Amino acid sequence: MGEFVRLEITDGIGTIRLERPPVNALNTQVQEELRTAAHAAADDATVRAVVVHGVGKHFAAGADITEFTGVTYQEMVARAGALSSAFDAVARIPKPVVAAITGYALGGGCELALACDWRVVADDSRLGQPEIKLGIIPGAGGTQRLARLIGPAKAKDLIFTGRMIDSAEALRIGLADRVVPADEVYDTAVELVRQFTTGPALALRAAKQAIDGGLSADLAAGLALESHLFAGLFATTDRIEGTTAFVEKRKPEFTGG
Repeated sequence: MGEFVRLEITDGIGTIRLERPPVNALNTQVQEELRTAAHAAADDATVRAVVVHGVGKHFAAGADITEFTGVTYQEMVARAGALSSAFDAVARIPKPVVAAITGYALGGGCELALACDWRVVADDSRLGQPEIKLGIIPGAGGTQRLARLIGPAKAKDLIFTGRMIDSAEALRIGLADRVVPADEVYDTAVELVRQFTTGPALALRAAKQAIDGGLSADLAAGLALESHLFAGLFATTDRIEGTTAFVEKRKPEFTGG
């Protein structure tokens, strides 16, 4: 699909692979290829769940800082929106998405992981938002998604200090969902989402939209969104199959319709 990012599909699981040695630094080209891969995974009906994986030792060690050294304020004003929206394309994939993290997930790498629904982390990984040490702040969702995930106080700790944390602390504060040996990370991520490949695709899509949409709205708006999405699922064949199977005391066979 791209020089550094590709989408591979096997048994209903789409793997978005980053491969820009040695540390999968997220330069502008990688960001745009990531956007393309995310859109492809979202649009392909054969993809029922997604794994985001960094090839090699590291998930992604952050942005390519060499692109920042000569950038003016005026130039970054024009570029910042595209940077954020590339990661947002991953967050908006309307399917279950898990990050498979080995090595470093720092800066933009951590922000990419935050754009996923879950994070499977190697037991020797390091995560963090070290941008403050460069005199800047996270610019691809880190200040927003991290605070929503682990709470504002813990997010301020990581962002204000720029410190790296190990997998044990990441698990304790909710930044990691599972911690396993590095050589088990990808397979564990695949198994986490495999269950969704035969699930009710439209209901899963609605559930993700309701949760994520509700987090950016007040309670009343979130409840209204939930009601709208709930009612819409009564037009799906999977709803008919699911309710009928329950009454008939058998396992449902969802088709995604």
